[in-house]
Amino acid sequence: MNTDLEKAREIFSKDLFASKATDIVIEAVGEHYAKCSFEIGENHKNAYGGVMGGAIFTLADFTFAVSSNFNQPQTVSTASQIAFLGMAKGRKVIAESSLIKDGKTTCLYAVNVTDDAGTKVAYVTINGMKLQK
Repeated sequence: MNTDLEKAREIFSKDLFASKATDIVIEAVGEHYAKCSFEIGENHKNAYGGVMGGAIFTLADFTFAVSSNFNQPQTVSTASQIAFLGMAKGRKVIAESSLIKDGKTTCLYAVNVTDDAGTKVAYVTINGMKLQK
């Protein structure tokens, strides 16, 4: 029998940009919650050797997608706000997304991005809209 984590990995493996281009892995999934990460590679670095802001945002956005869509109505982001807090110093960047507000047609999630050394890398809020069928 597949676990929720296995199901989530299967569903979101179709997001090729996250899974192939940025090597993001889903580590945990729960009700309105997800934890995703990537091992820092050369493809994540900017011209000065730091992790590129776009890679960090992609991780946060994908983590939101997993937490807001797994066992939930299909949801798309409508607005995002990112505050970069510090440079990743570890080997791995980790994002955890959790629900702040769940409305009838919209939602709000917070995504905390850290590294495996405990550095606070970014704080992201993402508004979502639930698509009606």
